Amino acid sequence: MSLTQALNIAQSALFNRSHQTSILSRNISEVSNPDYARRTAVLSSMVPGVNITSIRRATSDALFRQNLAAISAWQGQSALSQGLNTLQVQVNGVDNAFSPASAIGNLHIALQTYAAAPSNRNLAENAVEAARQVVRSLNNGTAAIQALRADTDKEIARAVSELNRFLAEFEVANKEIVAGTVSGRDVSDALDRRDALIKQISLYLPVSTIARANNDMVLTTAGGVTLFETVVRPVSFSANDLYTAEATGNAIYVDGVPLAAGSGGNTTASGSLAAHLQLRDHVAVRMQQQLDEIASRLIITFREKDPLGTLADATGLFTWQEGPDLPPPDKLVDGLAGSIRINAAMDSSVGGNPELLRDGGANGASYVHNSEGASYATLLNSLLAEFDEPEAFDPDVSPGGARSLLSFSGDAISWLEALRKDAASGAEAKEALANHTATALSNETGVNLDEEMALLLELEQSYEASARLLAVIDEMLATLLEATR
Repeated sequence: MSLTQALNIAQSALFNRSHQTSILSRNISEVSNPDYARRTAVLSSMVPGVNITSIRRATSDALFRQNLAAISAWQGQSALSQGLNTLQVQVNGVDNAFSPASAIGNLHIALQTYAAAPSNRNLAENAVEAARQVVRSLNNGTAAIQALRADTDKEIARAVSELNRFLAEFEVANKEIVAGTVSGRDVSDALDRRDALIKQISLYLPVSTIARANNDMVLTTAGGVTLFETVVRPVSFSANDLYTAEATGNAIYVDGVPLAAGSGGNTTASGSLAAHLQLRDHVAVRMQQQLDEIASRLIITFREKDPLGTLADATGLFTWQEGPDLPPPDKLVDGLAGSIRINAAMDSSVGGNPELLRDGGANGASYVHNSEGASYATLLNSLLAEFDEPEAFDPDVSPGGARSLLSFSGDAISWLEALRKDAASGAEAKEALANHTATALSNETGVNLDEEMALLLELEQSYEASARLLAVIDEMLATLLEATR
């Protein structure tokens, strides 16, 4: 080997070690970045010596796909769980203190107390006040549910806007990657950025990736709807600013295809969008229907009956916007819980007489049951008996057969609590899976500081050896030149 060849080899070694050191230094500086994939230099034997031909980026397609699926599932479960907790507090209160079930239980006790001493006007006032608390609970519950639906729409609109922004950024990154791959440039940074964007997209929708030539990529939802293929496909949504119980929420469209909502406490929703649809269109609607059913049964239970049986039954203690007519017993009236109110004839705060609860006659003299004695308790006892009478509720709202009003209102709480429990346990399990897959992916593609420092030490030793070789060659060349003079 000539001195010139040796010199070229030493120079090549120094250059390679310098470049490798730069790559390792970059790895070490990104050790805390979860979206950074480890880089390594690819060496090839060339004349003279060994040269760096490319930079290899650590990847694991299988683990990356698993992590995307876990992220989407966790995000959907978390969104549902948080929404259920919000509903529980806003509709039923902390520890269900302001729930319709609690208010109805207090009304039942107040009626029992009044029936035991029907001549006590204060007890009549207390019973009507307890009824007023029931009305307030139903009215406020309806307002809270519809406000949550409107807030959920705003959150969906924000999420769709963010999703479209991430998709647009994905398109830019993908074009950069394809162009760089074709021209032979290192596109590792762009690949990192594209993978990070895919993770962001998976927060909203479940994502599947299809790799094509030149590092090109196609994005679809888990259901096969295209999100990106050469160009971005639109995700659209139109929010409602105000919700009533009768209102139906608008769909989310992905490339013109409506997105399906999740189902169940341990939800099938992947990504927050499907979970928000489930919360808005299923859970909140079901809760509203429960409140409406409770309101309907209260109005019917406390209805006034003509003692002679010649007049139709009319609203009594509780009435609504179409009173004194009763709501249809076989049809759920949307939003009834929001319009139920105390009959003004029994409300002393507006000049009414609470003792009509004992005597009847809130709808005129024809409905009076007691016109003589203050100790009359028959009507109160009949109300209590009907209060506890099993009724067939709407099977779509409450499957499981007939039950009393007290039982049904308690079951409504149990239904929500069971859903919250399933959602919370599901969120815990899916969070653990997301963390596990993220750790596995990081172990495969991320930076291990100990390994990088060990490699850096090896490069330092190799660099010193190359430097010593250069020094020896320099001395030999100097000696040769001196000999030729």
